[in-house]
Amino acid sequence: MAASSSPTSVLVIASGNAGKVREFSHLLAGLGLEIRPQPQGLEVEETGSSFAENARLKATAVARATGAWALADDSGLAVEALGGAPGVHSARYAATDSARIDRLLKELATAQKADPVASRAAEFIAALAVADPGGTIRLEVEGICPGTILATPRGSGGFGYDPVFFVEEAGLTFAEMANTEKARLGHRGRAFTLLEPQLRALLG
Repeated sequence: MAASSSPTSVLVIASGNAGKVREFSHLLAGLGLEIRPQPQGLEVEETGSSFAENARLKATAVARATGAWALADDSGLAVEALGGAPGVHSARYAATDSARIDRLLKELATAQKADPVASRAAEFIAALAVADPGGTIRLEVEGICPGTILATPRGSGGFGYDPVFFVEEAGLTFAEMANTEKARLGHRGRAFTLLEPQLRALLG
């Protein structure tokens, strides 16, 4: 049977975040799948206590709503000096990207006033989950990218906390990286490296 006639050739990205959809479309470009964003107006409440749990919730809900395979991610920033915050609340830390960065930097500055040797080390974590059209989770992986929080944003690319997340290996923030470099070094890219062969086998 030709791949184009298979119902598994459609993969819905379970996110309303345009930046995430663009990034996943780039990562998935070589798999020969028809990538679609989730339907407008579909909101999935992220009630999980971990990135993995939220990814499962979103993948299941979007697969059931669309009757198609769905890929969900839940990702965020965990800062050592803030006890792992913002963590699963990364996207809800404030109303806009700039406000989220402002809050993060203020809270980190407060932590460093209380403890001058407090670390600016951080991790970006991405949990990916793939659900079949019935909503059953078929694949799960997690990718982690270590970095440092800068005091001043740098770069104009990316989204979210990208301008203040510095990756030592590249000598750049996520916002300064080209798509190819971010795909290789970033948390979603690392998670996708683990996911790709499994996804290709499942949907190929």
